[in-house]
Amino acid sequence: MAARPGTARSKAAIPQLGWSEARPAPIVLVSGGEDVLAERALTMVRDTLRAEDPSLEVSDLEADGYTRGTLLTLASPSLFGEPRLIRVTGVEKSSDEFLLDAIEYLAAPAEGTTLVLRHRGGNRGKKLLDALRAGDGGGLEVVCAELKRDADKQDFAAAEFRLAGRRIAPAALRALVGAFSDDLGELAAACRQLIADASGDIDEATVRKYYGGRVETSAFEVADAAIAGRHGDALIALRHALDSGADPVPMVAAFAMKIRTMAKVAGSRGASASSLGLAPWQVDRARRDLGGWSDEGLGVAVQALAAADTAVKGAERDPVFALERLVGVIAARGRALA
Repeated sequence: MAARPGTARSKAAIPQLGWSEARPAPIVLVSGGEDVLAERALTMVRDTLRAEDPSLEVSDLEADGYTRGTLLTLASPSLFGEPRLIRVTGVEKSSDEFLLDAIEYLAAPAEGTTLVLRHRGGNRGKKLLDALRAGDGGGLEVVCAELKRDADKQDFAAAEFRLAGRRIAPAALRALVGAFSDDLGELAAACRQLIADASGDIDEATVRKYYGGRVETSAFEVADAAIAGRHGDALIALRHALDSGADPVPMVAAFAMKIRTMAKVAGSRGASASSLGLAPWQVDRARRDLGGWSDEGLGVAVQALAAADTAVKGAERDPVFALERLVGVIAARGRALA
């Protein structure tokens, strides 16, 4: 999952990698606001170095509370020549002392030392970042931008299983990401639990066994039934979800995710999955879901979603009625209000 082209960072002289491609270098800049991905990248760098030499010496620094000279002291050769990993957090709020030492360090990185700089974003430390990205120090950058698109979250979860040498079925991946779409940390923890506890390939039944009670999973069950035109089944699933403690707001969000994907695919027939910002299986599923739908019906559904979203967020007194109304419109494939 390499960093996407087209950004200012893509013009850097040093390699720019996605979190799953993280590897050691004299200096590794871990940039971006997604802490879960940054944690993964940091772990991969450490594990790679430790696999090469178990005597790896690891040191941690905080850039905002830094004392002048500490970095150069930690990076200096040890008596027995053990390799060193120095991890620096909070570079986006660095002290002036750290920036002075770090820029000086770029001119002559210590042999056998890997320096990892964690920068979450912002202009603080720009001179240091510019020098590093220009090639000073012979480093690389691991870009850990926040994951906002569904396809990116799918890629993240798929990579978790791939890196662990495990396989997960597309339907299971969709169910898992749907259950934890609002919190990448929880999604990562769910992936780790399945990898640790479930044997063999991960299928949808396995995901439902572990996480069938998640609100978002129940929401997708309701949405799937309604989109397929099964009004009665959708209302039964809706009542079950609400009785289990489901919140109407994420339920509307689940409908919105599926309907928007369908509208995107319907409006760009023949376009590739990557150009739509979707995974191939999402495009295939949307095409199947579009059976029986018209462009006009999709437009009505989108309007109904906007009204339901406003209603469940306080504009109406009865959010359950708003959900039932939405289910009716979608189960009729938009013809109810046409």
